[in-house]
Amino acid sequence: MDLLEKGTLRLRWAEAHMPVLAAVRERFRKERPLEGLKVGMALHTEAKTGVLAITLAEAGAEVRLASCNPLSTDDSVALALREVHGLDVRAKKGETQEEYYANLGHVLDMGPDYVIDDGADLIAMLHTSRREMLPNVKGGNEETTTGVVRLRAMAADGALEFPVMAVNDSKMKFLFDNRYGTGQSAFDGWMTATNLMVSGKTLVVAGYGWCGKGVAMRAKGLGADVIVTEVDPVRAIEARMDGFRVMRMADAAREAEIIITVTGCKDIVRREHLEVMRDGCVMGNVGHFDNEISKPDLDALAEERTRVRDFVDEYRMKDGRRLYLISDGRLMNLAAGQGHPAEIMDMSFAVQALGLEHLVRNHASMERGVHTVPASIDEEIARLKLDAMGITIDELTDVQKAYITGWEEGT
Repeated sequence: MDLLEKGTLRLRWAEAHMPVLAAVRERFRKERPLEGLKVGMALHTEAKTGVLAITLAEAGAEVRLASCNPLSTDDSVALALREVHGLDVRAKKGETQEEYYANLGHVLDMGPDYVIDDGADLIAMLHTSRREMLPNVKGGNEETTTGVVRLRAMAADGALEFPVMAVNDSKMKFLFDNRYGTGQSAFDGWMTATNLMVSGKTLVVAGYGWCGKGVAMRAKGLGADVIVTEVDPVRAIEARMDGFRVMRMADAAREAEIIITVTGCKDIVRREHLEVMRDGCVMGNVGHFDNEISKPDLDALAEERTRVRDFVDEYRMKDGRRLYLISDGRLMNLAAGQGHPAEIMDMSFAVQALGLEHLVRNHASMERGVHTVPASIDEEIARLKLDAMGITIDELTDVQKAYITGWEEGT
């Protein structure tokens, strides 16, 4: 009962700080745009996701929800969604690999009309081990950068069998969620896991996409000496212009006291880097999968591994150095923290809700592949957010509209 009350209160807290999704939810209750549809979801199962799931259910959908990561579930929220809201939720914190895929399979057992994914594991299963469910699926949404990259690769190979909205690429998602959400939640997880200082330390951020920008910005604000590593020359120049040192990981690892990976790729920190790290370096990842920091290489180099805090493992190297890994290399902002702030996910999940509505209305005319979220959805969410913040902005006059659309001399 204590766990149930905790989850109920966390859902209530999230709802109170998600005014954009509340406005969408109010309209959905009246119009029921998802009436009779089955929606399968694989998202981090915590309070903000819970509010999205409730919103879709109130729009008329039958919803099944599993986690998209074995360590990112808030058990209290999962319980409250089941017991209070009657949703079919199969998720718990600390799932085994078998449990994780079994829960995704349970979502697909419903024969969903639409799927909402984070990391594309659910969609990948539909195209491999669960192909018998493919004919029923009319479309899907993908939440994160890693998932969109996977789906674009599938589309390039001609393997993607239905239209998918790249929710991650929506401006109201990547400009805010990826930058400000990841920037804050990464250090929420860091503080919970380590109880250590950031100020005054040399901190390496691997990757300078929107998520990496947010992490670097927050690290700088906390007083760290920030180094950025990149493979993209344009982003590397941008990081330098933003005031950060830029170098190869092979050089940065020698100076690092903290390393945070956020690339969406694998083996960012590997044997050659682990061998030259200074004693006491703490590593954490906020990329989607747990392969950015090579755990096989850590295991091979270490003579002993000890869980020294709830979310921190100490690897004692054969030369006596101690290296630390947060949350088994999984997303530390969700495994050790509670994820992005509610006000951020308010906008991202409003994109999910409106993107799904767009799919329902237009899927028959959409080709299979990855689709951009319409600009009109971004604009609607931005205006709802401004309204919630009590902000009004200017509008173009008729003269100004004519000026920016004209081309003749003297226009």
